[in-house]
Amino acid sequence: MSVATQHVLQVRDKIKLSDIERRIFDRLLASLRHFNLQTQVRVAGGWVRDKLLAKDCYDIDIALDNMMGTEFAHKVKEYLVSIGEGKDVRGDGKIKSNPDRSKHLETATMRWFDMQIDFVNLRSEEYIENSRIPSKQSFGTPEEDACRRDLTINSLFYNIHTDSVEDYTKRGISDLKSGRIVTPLPPKATFLDDPLRVLRAIRFGVRFEFTLDEDLKVAAACDDVKDALAAKVSKERIGKEVDLMISGNQAVKAMTHICDLTLFWNVFSLPPVFKPAISDGCERLCVAYLDTAWNLIHLLKESTFKVPVVNYIIVDSLKQKGEDAKMVLDLHRASHKFLSLIPCLASNEDLQPDDVDWVRGLIDDVSIASRVRVLTGFLLREIKDLWRVALLVSILLHPIGINDTEDESSQLHKRRDLFNTVESSIIKLGLDNVWEVKPLISGEDIMNVLQLKEGPLVKEWKEKSMAWQLANPFRTTEECIDWLRETNSKRVKLE
Repeated sequence: MSVATQHVLQVRDKIKLSDIERRIFDRLLASLRHFNLQTQVRVAGGWVRDKLLAKDCYDIDIALDNMMGTEFAHKVKEYLVSIGEGKDVRGDGKIKSNPDRSKHLETATMRWFDMQIDFVNLRSEEYIENSRIPSKQSFGTPEEDACRRDLTINSLFYNIHTDSVEDYTKRGISDLKSGRIVTPLPPKATFLDDPLRVLRAIRFGVRFEFTLDEDLKVAAACDDVKDALAAKVSKERIGKEVDLMISGNQAVKAMTHICDLTLFWNVFSLPPVFKPAISDGCERLCVAYLDTAWNLIHLLKESTFKVPVVNYIIVDSLKQKGEDAKMVLDLHRASHKFLSLIPCLASNEDLQPDDVDWVRGLIDDVSIASRVRVLTGFLLREIKDLWRVALLVSILLHPIGINDTEDESSQLHKRRDLFNTVESSIIKLGLDNVWEVKPLISGEDIMNVLQLKEGPLVKEWKEKSMAWQLANPFRTTEECIDWLRETNSKRVKLE
């Protein structure tokens, strides 16, 4: 019987403050003395966690035991002005509650020495059945505030009066040291109150490479929590969490957790009616493609590839920007066009018209030797600087010769070599920035030369003249106009 290796992290016994952090906390304490305030000031949440892990953090959440955040922030600003340091602070405004950004309570915020400081009171919360927005909030004790939080590692406090870490859940520090993702209260109750915490648990788990608690996983996968996720959490907020997962360095692991917890179709919901039907295990295939793409990207040593999903999922399911959806559709269309060009680009063979299904008379007047350059040029002008992403997708879809003795690593290296070969061919053709090339002749030129009015025929000639330009990259405007007259003359005679 195998025994799981325990994940043990180096966690500091004491928080080491930077000079700026010390100065900020000294000024907060001085503000209390100046106004004779009997208030306990603590730092809550992520800053405490990150400082214990020796990581930098530039967002400080101040939690107050008997005072509203906006009131204390105004007092701090007033004190700083009185000692001639008011210019160091930008803003002491009030942020209205915004559940879509996990702001359930009005918060005061200021920018101080390039640190973002938020002020809020300690609180206890009560929830109603169909909302992740607390129905009732009141001043709470540190223990109540710690227990209402999503995870034990996010429930720690730093008391600036005593310069000490406070662990009111009695396990925040031990979970941090052992690398465990655990909720302060029973996980099902925690998730039903705010189902977004399921996705936050996954995100923090993969971010720190921590282990999800077994009870947490059972609760996350239960039907009640999945129903609550659909009913209580906005698509925008789900999209934000997914975006944060994908933007991290463990995107595949995050998506694997979403699959393992049977949350995939809750997160990436499909329209009510769609064709073709989704096959069983489709979500696993999506993750497998993502895994291969992720490994291929690292093997290629390219800087950044971001390959989103499909139009409905991005615009409607995840509520991301419409431009993102357009980019996705453009990438998918371009990747399928690339598939028909890869054999020629990889082998320098000539392209036959029947080899592609997206050409509509575009290469009829182009020599066989120039067809690959022309079609690739049009494709890159369409997708612009995302062409390497489209190529990556097409490489994942392109069949490669595999024998039974080859492992996944060998297959991955074959795809890497194919990508590099095609990329090199495109660069050798001089097409790397072809979308920046200006047409030799404009629509107005075409109308003047051929005595045409603006319409579909002018658009057709613009495409044909660009095809000629791509086939003859070193020719001049005058030569293009001569070609235009000659070609049109032949066309008129045929008619």
